[in-house]
Amino acid sequence: MTDDQSQNPDSDLRDLSFEKALVRLDETVQALESGGLPLADATRLYEEGMKLARICSEMLAAAELRISRIRTAYGEQMRLPADEDSDPI
Repeated sequence: MTDDQSQNPDSDLRDLSFEKALVRLDETVQALESGGLPLADATRLYEEGMKLARICSEMLAAAELRISRIRTAYGEQMRLPADEDSDPI
């Protein structure tokens, strides 16, 4: 383990892409659900799973914010033609 990783054990998790973090979270959940793990291993896996869930959630929130900003920036231009074609009720 490098000095950076010993100071911040989450550094390797933060470097994962969303897809890789989600796969790793799924594997962690499956390992916990299968049972039969010693308490120390189960606790470590649970902690890692919670960290991965938080990381995935933060990545999704950042993507949603980016999409919202894109819609705000470009959405007005795309809605104008549709609004002109719509019939008022």
